[in-house]
Amino acid sequence: MSSADTVNGGISFWYADDGLPAPREPLGGDTSADVCVVGGGYTGLWTAYYLKKAAPFLRVTVLEQRFCGYGASGRNGGWLYNGIAGRDRYAALHGHEAAVRLQRAMNDTVGEVVRVAAEEKIEADIHQGGVLEVAYTPAQLARLKAFHAAELSYGEGDRVLRGARETAERVRVAGAVGSSWTPHGARLHPVKLVKGLAAAVEALGVTLHESTPVTDIRPGHAVTPYGTVRAPYVLRCTEGFTASLKGQRRTWLPMNSSMIVTEPLPDDAWDAIGWAGRETLGDMAHAYMYAQRTADGRIAIGGRGVPYRYGSKTDTAADPGRTQAATVEALRTLLVRFFPQLTGVGIDHAWAGVLGVPRDWCATVALDRSTGLGWAGGYVGSGVATANLAGRTLRDLVRRDSGQAGATDLTGLAWVDHRVRKWEPEPLRWLGVHGLYAAYRAADRRELARPTARTTRLARLADRLTGRG
Repeated sequence: MSSADTVNGGISFWYADDGLPAPREPLGGDTSADVCVVGGGYTGLWTAYYLKKAAPFLRVTVLEQRFCGYGASGRNGGWLYNGIAGRDRYAALHGHEAAVRLQRAMNDTVGEVVRVAAEEKIEADIHQGGVLEVAYTPAQLARLKAFHAAELSYGEGDRVLRGARETAERVRVAGAVGSSWTPHGARLHPVKLVKGLAAAVEALGVTLHESTPVTDIRPGHAVTPYGTVRAPYVLRCTEGFTASLKGQRRTWLPMNSSMIVTEPLPDDAWDAIGWAGRETLGDMAHAYMYAQRTADGRIAIGGRGVPYRYGSKTDTAADPGRTQAATVEALRTLLVRFFPQLTGVGIDHAWAGVLGVPRDWCATVALDRSTGLGWAGGYVGSGVATANLAGRTLRDLVRRDSGQAGATDLTGLAWVDHRVRKWEPEPLRWLGVHGLYAAYRAADRRELARPTARTTRLARLADRLTGRG
């Protein structure tokens, strides 16, 4: 297949595979609710789901600017896993045991999503094969071993470190010298999950309004062109699209991530690759990749591409999900670097989306008890599972504040009510992000060209500047 045959955009392959949802009605005028959720992705839908399950009498309204799952929830790599952004910083701020509790909550979250999907009969191609992170240079192997040791220190005693031969027995990544595997992960079809969740929420009696962009959030009010929803609690669940809201331009940076998906691979290709366990697959590069073996026998693989658009812009309604041709070729090159036997394989679809990145790379969930305004997000690419934990935590925060319940284990987690400073104004924001990712890519090239067990100084500097180191 030539590059001209690759579909680029159209939101994502997941929508091309499963079809666009039937549209729901926009807001019909001013109204009221007990809780108004802004954003119809995973975070907003999980929040509405758990609120309504815990307190069926609550009037819960969800407002979505396009349709449920239009953003990252319908474009991600289908990684349901236990990673959470900011854990090391939370350990520094609140102590190691507080970070261990947060990690345990994330470990449990993977099983919770699987449980609810089964209970609600959501067929989302979920396969619990765990997560496999591979290394294929000496520097990556050193980072992998440090990463593995850190995960063990946070209580993940069921994680397994594998050498080159054991790694090849799981999946034959070219040149892989080691891997770390955790059982706390699953592959899924993102759109099937978000569609099923939206249907489950609606069946519980939650009101969903699509094609209803929120232009302003203030205490007691969510303002749209079609009317205002008045509610004592207004919860912002807009993740990578947060910058479009009034006063939020510098809150979370909308980072771009791009993906490609191959044509279905024949049996002999899978015999050569292995990957029978269908683990989600990542690496220890600085500009890292993420991949899954889909239910219909394709490989979906993603990475950064062009990391950020000037002025915190996201894609346009006229061309949603389109990514740059150079990014498609870079991802194809990465795919073949991992699996050389796929040289010449057809790429059926390419797309992109944005994820929310706070200035300190820490995911947060919060409720301001003086205003009734809450929010969750800043997942830095780990949102498929983290959004579920956020939804349950927002439920508990609202119920505690309204007197329906007391404090819970979730309301005491380290990420609750964490405040982050804003990103720098333009052009510093654009220059900084593009400079940092240029440094990461240069570091990866250098580590491939000159094998050494030491991470390059360039990457260590970039880690310090981003707050990741």
